[in-house]
Amino acid sequence: MEFFRINKTIDFMRLRRPMVVLSVVLVLASVVLLATRGLNFGLDFTGGTLIEVGYENPVDLAGVRETLRQGEFGDAVAQHFGTSRDVLVRLAPRADVSSADLSTRVLRVLQDGAAGQKVEVRRVEFVGPQVGDQLVEQGGLAMLYALIGIFIYVAFRFEWRFSAGAILATVHDVVLTLGLFSLLQVEFDLTVLAAVLAVIGYSVNDTVVVFDRIRENFRKLRKGTAMDVVNSSLTQTLSRTIMTSGTTLIVVAALFLLGGTLIHAFAIALIFGIVIGTYSSIYVASFAALALGVSRQDLVLPKKEGAEAGGQP
Repeated sequence: MEFFRINKTIDFMRLRRPMVVLSVVLVLASVVLLATRGLNFGLDFTGGTLIEVGYENPVDLAGVRETLRQGEFGDAVAQHFGTSRDVLVRLAPRADVSSADLSTRVLRVLQDGAAGQKVEVRRVEFVGPQVGDQLVEQGGLAMLYALIGIFIYVAFRFEWRFSAGAILATVHDVVLTLGLFSLLQVEFDLTVLAAVLAVIGYSVNDTVVVFDRIRENFRKLRKGTAMDVVNSSLTQTLSRTIMTSGTTLIVVAALFLLGGTLIHAFAIALIFGIVIGTYSSIYVASFAALALGVSRQDLVLPKKEGAEAGGQP
């Protein structure tokens, strides 16, 4: 059930040229940022040391992080592991310190700041840079395979012009999201990679809904240009888009505000991806299909042989 209905068709495509210029500028800026500044890869990709420690009593993570910062481990990531008495500390690799010496120093720092509690090391694991390189490669392949699958799916369901538009919109969203992380230098780890893949899925879902309505209107509306059909379809799906994007943003905003520091990067990627994915469905995917020359003849179902004779052979 729609909560509101828009009776007047909105001329979205009137702004197509300035929006396309804006998208091109943002994509080029993102590529430049990625080439010059790169991404701030987390320990999942760079490798490092994992140290699990146990406390006698429940411990506050804020205090643990402050203790590590004062002990010259400001780059350490601390999180609860299992219970509130177990803490997992992740440290970036240090060339001049072995993992054994590093764990000893961390334990000493935590013990000094434990206010009389006993702290013990449960395990120490070292993740080498080779594993990180492998994760970078596999993450890139995951996004590539996702794009290939999207292209095949949309091409079979709709038409190759729509498929090209969906791929352009998806690549647009991924590049801009990566560019944002390069600009802000927010840590990019496996959770952020998962968020980027989720953005791909969200963007394609929104694009497919728009394309479905465009195809339906090309078959129903016998008057008007292709641009008129696209504007009408975008207007008809606008209420659905606002409701879907709005409710999703509320949930993701709650994750950002209440989920803690470890989930901030994940929430940032989703918030930006939802906004940019909605924009790209209109001004990248739909415009690309128009620019490639999609027309009513491409989408109208062919008449079955013998249909004019009442179905008689």
